[in-house]
Amino acid sequence: VQLQASGGGLVQAGGSLTLSCAASGGTFSRNSVSWGWFRQAPGKEREFVAHIRWSGSNSYYADSVKGRFTLSRDNAKNTVYLQMNNLKPEDTAVYYCALDTPPLKILSDIRTERGYDYWGQGTQVTVSS
Repeated sequence: VQLQASGGGLVQAGGSLTLSCAASGGTFSRNSVSWGWFRQAPGKEREFVAHIRWSGSNSYYADSVKGRFTLSRDNAKNTVYLQMNNLKPEDTAVYYCALDTPPLKILSDIRTERGYDYWGQGTQVTVSS
């Protein structure tokens, strides 16, 4: 399974970006997987950003992005999107998408790296003040 993340870039504070992550390969059903996004700022550990369940009906967000970021998925395209609005300088980081394939991890693991089987290469988001 390979994940290809894209959409990062440089934006001013208050601006918006949409990240995409497309999965290829694997034999699992497209609507049987859950997705996550994490980010890592320079000198900091990777942290959870958002997660969307296999059904698409439940999403979870870090408190720092709640109300500003929205996660959605297109199962037909095997792609997940992270819409980021009202970006702040503290959102600057490398953003990584991740995929949880069946059997899915327990809900308590989705905010940790152990909740995912595959990772994308990361895309840089830089927010200027």
